[in-house]
Amino acid sequence: MGFLRDFIADWLREILVNGILANLGGLFDTVNDQIVDITVQVGTPPNAWHPGVFSLIQNLSETVVLPIAGVILTFIATYELIQLILEKNNLQEVDTWIFFKWVFKTFVAVIILSNTFTAIIAIFEVAQSVANSAGGLIGDSAAITPEILDAFRYQLMEMDLGPLIGLWLQSFIVQITSMALGIIVFVIVYGRMVEIFVLTSLAPIPFATLSSREFGSMGQNYVKALCALAFQGFLILVCIAIYAVMVQGIVTSDDPIGAIWLTLGYTVLLCFTLFKTGSVAKSIFGTH
Repeated sequence: MGFLRDFIADWLREILVNGILANLGGLFDTVNDQIVDITVQVGTPPNAWHPGVFSLIQNLSETVVLPIAGVILTFIATYELIQLILEKNNLQEVDTWIFFKWVFKTFVAVIILSNTFTAIIAIFEVAQSVANSAGGLIGDSAAITPEILDAFRYQLMEMDLGPLIGLWLQSFIVQITSMALGIIVFVIVYGRMVEIFVLTSLAPIPFATLSSREFGSMGQNYVKALCALAFQGFLILVCIAIYAVMVQGIVTSDDPIGAIWLTLGYTVLLCFTLFKTGSVAKSIFGTH
């Protein structure tokens, strides 16, 4: 009887340990897949992420918004010419060089407005280069390998059946949170791209004000907002990498039950930090 009882206990232990590792393995696989997928998503400029949508946005912008931006630029150029003339003692002193200055400034403003989408793509290509470089480093350092699960298996096999049953139930909760994490990452990453498209659609209007001394703050804030969105992808990568490295520590814990709940806490923390990446990026670039 003792032999049979030990055999059944070992059989149940093996089943529970495999179930726990399967649940945790699902979490780890999700993390690894998210790192790869996010690196691709945030490392792709908007014109390559979905060419059809970007073409639609660009067509709408150039057809509907650009004429409005042209009117705004004309108003700004006329206003600045009047200001340049009136600055010299109400027409008592008028230097011819101010007209050359105005012509050059207006020429630069027209060039900037004409190349709005070229400038936008340039900003995101810089961010793409940063994200791709970071993605390679992060993927190597944050990868969760089978060796980690094998080391954890050794600890689990030393536990009694009672704690293993409780641990299996808890690991099942962690598995569910990994699914929720995938949904949250999807919403944040794809929501960021939609925000980029929406912001890009009105690009000519703030770009029309960039050369103005008095109205240029609109264009400057717009460029800062673009930079914040572009580099938000890098912050998302950093958050995922920190999370992946932290959950690797689960195998070094002497308390597997506490380690699993700690992993659950890390997952909730990651969701919170992912939602904060947008505001952090905006605060770094001074967007308001």
